Amino acid sequence: LPTCLDSQLFIKDLHFDGVPVRIYLPREPSASKRRGVIFIHGGCGIFGSISKELKEKIICQYIARKSDSVVVSVGYHLAPEHKYPAQTLECLTATVHFLKTAETYGVDPARIIVCGDSVGGTYTASVCQELGHRTDIPKICAQVLIYPFLQALNFNLPSHQKNAAVAFLSRERTVHFILKYLNKDCSLKEPILAGSHVPESINLKCRKWINPDLIPDVFKLGYKPPPPALFSPQVHEKVQELFEPWFSPLLAEDYVVCGLPDTCIVTCEHDVLRDEGLLYKKRLEDNNVRVTWHHVEKGFH
Repeated sequence: LPTCLDSQLFIKDLHFDGVPVRIYLPREPSASKRRGVIFIHGGCGIFGSISKELKEKIICQYIARKSDSVVVSVGYHLAPEHKYPAQTLECLTATVHFLKTAETYGVDPARIIVCGDSVGGTYTASVCQELGHRTDIPKICAQVLIYPFLQALNFNLPSHQKNAAVAFLSRERTVHFILKYLNKDCSLKEPILAGSHVPESINLKCRKWINPDLIPDVFKLGYKPPPPALFSPQVHEKVQELFEPWFSPLLAEDYVVCGLPDTCIVTCEHDVLRDEGLLYKKRLEDNNVRVTWHHVEKGFH
């Protein structure tokens, strides 16, 4: 991959309704309108930048050049300085703006996808859920979720156990970053890891969506179901955000999920978030959404 600015592209820093974006436009004239890609970077909502992160720059240049697309990278403001759900709202604002103004950039508004990695996949899923039934703007053509974070109820799925101590995104660090993102007391980490933040009523409702029994057997080798957690009303009260679909897209109702566009999900074997992608894949398929799944057997988050 290139490590410097690509001479085949125009790269501009703009604002879409106040949200910073960096847009990558192929220099070569096109006989027809191009595809559009909205790219939302990862970083747990507290790291990353469209201007300073070389990785994001390389990825966006690569996508723009290889797919002959106009790529918009969203520079949402980071938590905890900018409180949740500011990040989701800014991604939503930038997406709506691009859908409405796509032709200004030589893009066919009917051929725009939204793509994100890690928490960028979370924001991608939330944006697509929010816009799925809108009729006043063009429909999103597809969504691409690259090892997305999709739920904060169960941190004892098979992939959490198998990859609990994997470098960078361990099981404990995942919850630590969640609490930092929401500007919560990090002493809540242990009861959340145990599942003490989830009341039985929510467990019962969500069991049809978040359940180790829904994971294919090939991904459950060595899995040991954890003992039941003792519910703590005090912990539950302090982390209400975890139960919102904007934070945990897997909790969206079926009428929302059935309105989603074609989806590509990428999962990695050595990733605590692997099973969330698998569970979302099943939910989408159960609601007749067309899904393409790529699993990287030796991949890490």
